[in-house]
Amino acid sequence: MRGCGAGKRNTAVVGIHFLILTVLVSSSVRADSPVKFGDPVAGLTAAELDRFAEGRDEFEEEETPEQGLGPAFNATSCAKCHASPAIGGDSNILETRFGGQAGKKFDPMLNAGGSLIQTDGIDPANNCLGETVPSDATIVAKRKSTPLFGLGLVDHVPDSTLQQLAKDQPRAVAGRPSMVRDATSGQLRVGRFGWKAQQATLVTFAADAYLNEMGITSPVFPNDNAPGGDADMLARCDKVAGLEDDGTGVAAFADFMTMLAPPPRAATSRGAENGAAVFTRIGCATCHVPQLTTGPSAIAALNNVTFAPFSDFLLHDMGALGDGIEQNTASGREMKTAPLWGLRMRTRYLHDARASTLEGAIREHDGQGSAARAAFDALSKGDAADLIAFLRTL
Repeated sequence: MRGCGAGKRNTAVVGIHFLILTVLVSSSVRADSPVKFGDPVAGLTAAELDRFAEGRDEFEEEETPEQGLGPAFNATSCAKCHASPAIGGDSNILETRFGGQAGKKFDPMLNAGGSLIQTDGIDPANNCLGETVPSDATIVAKRKSTPLFGLGLVDHVPDSTLQQLAKDQPRAVAGRPSMVRDATSGQLRVGRFGWKAQQATLVTFAADAYLNEMGITSPVFPNDNAPGGDADMLARCDKVAGLEDDGTGVAAFADFMTMLAPPPRAATSRGAENGAAVFTRIGCATCHVPQLTTGPSAIAALNNVTFAPFSDFLLHDMGALGDGIEQNTASGREMKTAPLWGLRMRTRYLHDARASTLEGAIREHDGQGSAARAAFDALSKGDAADLIAFLRTL
């Protein structure tokens, strides 16, 4: 969970605070709502529901080396890391990233297979092994699996919306768009997926996970990773020559994530309603933006829809809370504002799961989040409790 301090408000930000508070309080789904974690988004056609179901099946399917798994990988299916509280959710599984310093620059240590560790090999008995952090790495970071609920809505937010958010935020806490060259389209887009907002679209996000988590190539990313940078091991252990997915698997993953419903909200209370006001007052809503609206979509259920992710999907300087890893243009100190929707179902918080309580997560904020942390520490006991009560409705 990541927040930003209030800083000096500009007129535009002040003007939207009343609207924000209204959204914070009124967007809760009733406790008896039929919407559940893992459901498809409401309003899909029969054909779209079929695509969602087929995508979920692909998401849960366990891959084998004969299907292209590996030679090094982290999981045999997407669902292994995305299953809490339902398929498409998160987990407390931690992955490892590493790197070094080349002068003043970050070195992803590509010659050692960097920067993501794939822990398992398809045939350890025959020396087809997983990776370990090289001894000369000076930066080692953990990353928690992220929930995928509602990402089709996020995928359909216009780049211009996120760019405008960055312009409207007070200078002291302003985020910046993560501009990436999207591997699918070749276009320069605003990234929004991943802890560093390093992927701009769900198709590319899916293809990246297929390659880097399961070692399966596709038309988007056609080249296998050499385990630990060892080209000989790749040549010896890779069981499928050429493309291992013709693009249909990636498309199915993207369909599932695109049409996965956002997290349902819990019932609110008087204390939680006060907590929503506190959330805005101490500056959390500046970066954990409560409300965004999608642009046009061929899927009617995603077309011009207003939703409540509680994120600006921008990069912010988080000081000591940064993980030291550089990806795309994101520095080691920068992280994407984590969406807070679905927060009540999580048991560990922050990118590396270091916090076991919401209070602890807030107190780990640093850099541009330090003002919000200080404001939280200055709250009365009642207001602090109400803020936590509000967060537990998300």
